[in-house]
Amino acid sequence: MVKETNISINSDRLWDSLMTMAKIGPGIAGGNNRQAVTSEDGEARKLLQKWSEDAGMTMKVDELGSMFFKREGTDKNALPVVIGSHLDTQPTGGKYDGVLGVLAGLEIVRTLNDLNIQTKHPILVVNWTNEEGSRFPPAMMASAGYAGIYDVNTLLSAKDAEGNVFGNELNRIGWKGSEPVGAQKFQCYYELHIEQGPILETEEIDIGIVTHGQGLKWLEVKLTGKEQHTGTTPMNVRKDTSLAMSEIILAVNAIANQNQPNALGTVGHIEVSPNSRNVIAGETLFTVDIRSPDINKLNKMEKELKFTANEICLKYNVQVHMEQIGGFDPVEFNKECLHHLRTNAEKFGYSHKDIVSGAGHDACWINTVVPSAMIMCPCVDGLSHNEAEEIKPHWAASSTNVLLHAAIASAS
Repeated sequence: MVKETNISINSDRLWDSLMTMAKIGPGIAGGNNRQAVTSEDGEARKLLQKWSEDAGMTMKVDELGSMFFKREGTDKNALPVVIGSHLDTQPTGGKYDGVLGVLAGLEIVRTLNDLNIQTKHPILVVNWTNEEGSRFPPAMMASAGYAGIYDVNTLLSAKDAEGNVFGNELNRIGWKGSEPVGAQKFQCYYELHIEQGPILETEEIDIGIVTHGQGLKWLEVKLTGKEQHTGTTPMNVRKDTSLAMSEIILAVNAIANQNQPNALGTVGHIEVSPNSRNVIAGETLFTVDIRSPDINKLNKMEKELKFTANEICLKYNVQVHMEQIGGFDPVEFNKECLHHLRTNAEKFGYSHKDIVSGAGHDACWINTVVPSAMIMCPCVDGLSHNEAEEIKPHWAASSTNVLLHAAIASAS
């Protein structure tokens, strides 16, 4: 049961905001298709701007289109406590991934206004541009630009599959701002997100306190053998790259299982050439995704995979080339911010558990330059990046209540 508290959000208003935002860029199966810097994204931004300005906040927009809404504090020189996430979705995305974090920030400001609560530090609500990366690479684009991970001009030059340039599309929808990226300075940063996994719901835990973010390595593996006729080439002389790939896929799975806990390994994208039913595959190209919150374990898994892949390819007389094409180091979130989240989960009587985020989030990049923390609420069946993604209203309310009190503690 939730203990009585004299400060809590308006849960009906938060849920109504989520449902209203979900009407913009509807998907074909109940979710959303509101990809970054599309016209639908532009419409969602206008609605957020209206709601935020109605709540008395002022807006600034940076060169990558990230939106910053400020509620002033009593100390004009104090840096803001920041709450944020993203409004863009996957092509077949849900109504809550990212959106909950932005609208929770808005609801927190509305609640402070309702109760006439003033904070020493300003409260800043941010909508980061292109967290998903589904249309323009890389994912978590704007937060990475803020953290100095990527050059801003390089990001503005990114192209989608149709050749559209990110900066041009940002201009087209009217959301390329003039604020230099990184000009907004933060005291600390909080991000609320749905779990995107099954742990909290399965264990009937109200609140996830995210202590770490998984480190990630994306490895691209190219195997080179020889294209030969399937009907005339004896088995013992073949240079079959698909055969070698199949054993490497099994090895990825085995290596992840041997490095538990909190180790993951997946083979995703696969290309087989010439991809003909009666030609032995002379070349295969595939990606390996390995993750762990422990950098030593992550490096160990990569080393084991390279050794095993070389052994397999030697056995099948094919050549192997492996290189890292993306990734980031594990994240450890700020202990003081995490303390505020835990303390206030307990204040409300919510059950909570320390968890590791297996997905990348804007908070992961922001944490490299500003003290940051993440809080998560359950999601039904752990389903996300799917139009059937669902959460329950009381999950949204409980996690936002905890975030409200953590923000007040940091902004005092």
